[in-house]
Amino acid sequence: MDKKIVAHRLINWYNHHKRDLPWRHTTNPYLIWLSEVILQQTRVKQGMPYYLAFTEKYPTVDDLALADEREVLRLWQGLGYYARARNMHATAKLVHQQYGGTFPDSYAGLLQLKGIGPYTAAAIASFAFREPVAVLDGNVYRVLSRIFGIDTDIASHAGKKIFTTLANELISLEHPDIYNQAIMEFGAMLCTPAKPQCMFCPFNDACIASLTGRQEQLPVKSKKLSVKERFFHYLVFTSGNEIALKERTHKDIWSGLYDFYLVEKDAFVETDELLQELSPEMAGALVVEKKSAVHIHVLSHQRVKAKFWQVAVAAEAKEKLATDLGLTFFTPTETDDLPKPVLINNYLNEYIF
Repeated sequence: MDKKIVAHRLINWYNHHKRDLPWRHTTNPYLIWLSEVILQQTRVKQGMPYYLAFTEKYPTVDDLALADEREVLRLWQGLGYYARARNMHATAKLVHQQYGGTFPDSYAGLLQLKGIGPYTAAAIASFAFREPVAVLDGNVYRVLSRIFGIDTDIASHAGKKIFTTLANELISLEHPDIYNQAIMEFGAMLCTPAKPQCMFCPFNDACIASLTGRQEQLPVKSKKLSVKERFFHYLVFTSGNEIALKERTHKDIWSGLYDFYLVEKDAFVETDELLQELSPEMAGALVVEKKSAVHIHVLSHQRVKAKFWQVAVAAEAKEKLATDLGLTFFTPTETDDLPKPVLINNYLNEYIF
């Protein structure tokens, strides 16, 4: 198929079927960058409220840079993949401190910013500055592999090279911003991973995958890593109307967030065993009031099975327990203001508050 026809058909389809999204009404690189970070591994419907919340609270990159990380994480709560929020905050600080609050106006310049990779740099450069550099995300890989019948593994070095070259050959030099939006929108709405709407596709006369019945086989991607199963025992210590939480400071996906005292085992164990391991001499000052059913929380490569034990702490033991276990007791209002994993927030909303 003539490569100019591809761009023409995509742009024509986009002009008739595109969704009305707020970040498509601006050339402000900060707002475009913000939308791209939020939409990484997140559907538009889920990400939209977060985009609106962030743009309202932090209308400029300088506002975001000067924010407290705890506030940023709290606003991000429920969106998952919290490293995105931490990296976003760090990049905002960099733009504020080293670039005077102004994003570089080229693909090459944007790549110099720590936290901005090839895809995001291409999106900002084309949407904000109309630089003809092609975006490559999951939607684009899928569309190109199906139309051209490319069965090279998209996760391989060779695959990335083939698709990058093809994408940059296809991009419209006259309307690079519209073309990039169009091919991503096309993949999100029509050329979907499962059950693509081939009947309504403007390429159904030339798409190799459709003509050969290989829509479900393309694109080819290496198998995902196996999912690790983990068993979390959460001890929910309460004293009066206060509840004990602990900030996660070690480097993991929940770093900077607050959760209850956690004991991880290879399988679930009984409450007595947990409390004896913590503090045998304090056992009399701890009363297990209730325990939960198993809560399952699925992450990218992990499947967390969690149980919660609500434990009342006698007043005289509160301070020692907090010191020994590195906990802090918070009031309900203070707890609500803390950034927390959605697993913890859901438990609090259902069983505590």
